[in-house]
Amino acid sequence: MKKCLALLLLVPSLVFAAGSSVPLDKANFDLTDKASLQNGARIFMNYCLGCHQMQYQRYQRTFTDLGIPDELGQEYLQFTGEKVSDYITSAMPAEAAATWFGAPPPDLTLVARVRGADWLYTYLRTFYVDETKTFGVNNKVFPNVGMPHVLQGLQGTPRETYEEKMVDGELTPVYVGIKTDGDGQLNAEEYDQAILDLVNFLEYSGEPGRLKLESIGKYALIFVCIFFVFAYLLKKDYWRDVKK
Repeated sequence: MKKCLALLLLVPSLVFAAGSSVPLDKANFDLTDKASLQNGARIFMNYCLGCHQMQYQRYQRTFTDLGIPDELGQEYLQFTGEKVSDYITSAMPAEAAATWFGAPPPDLTLVARVRGADWLYTYLRTFYVDETKTFGVNNKVFPNVGMPHVLQGLQGTPRETYEEKMVDGELTPVYVGIKTDGDGQLNAEEYDQAILDLVNFLEYSGEPGRLKLESIGKYALIFVCIFFVFAYLLKKDYWRDVKK
């Protein structure tokens, strides 16, 4: 059953304008790691697509780029009878989403390019229990975000952790991180890797042709260097005649 990873349930402009004073962790994603991308796609299709969509990305392009046979992709990553040539869209009606959450969940095709991989990686790992909020959770990177933490089943119940430290001569509780109750399906390292895989997939979706373009760019630079050598030699040959 699809679950909704409501990354950002506020108005998109407010979402992308929100800042953070929390240091961001480095997301060491690898667009050449097909296994990571495939797992990220699985997490997205199962936990994100219920609310969000990638309306500029097709299933077939995704399957091809990630090395997933169309038949397997349709069986394990498509859940509502879409064609393999369809765009990756959510089944949630926009009007209903606006009523439930105050605004339709934004499209996530370009979220990694807008927000950055480090922001997403840190954001998805800094939810914590806050009973004062509508969904019972808050977030260190995006305080007061109006969304549930649907990956809690994987992570476990996350809670803020503080330690008393001397600050200006007084013992003061200082935030040191998020720890879980150990009741999730994954341990801390496995959960971090799952989030990194998801971020890797979101990074890919923002620019599917990135690896190919980088490869073409290298060949283009090599051509320019070779052309420069020949142009320089030709210039010297011409000027030799002029000087005579």
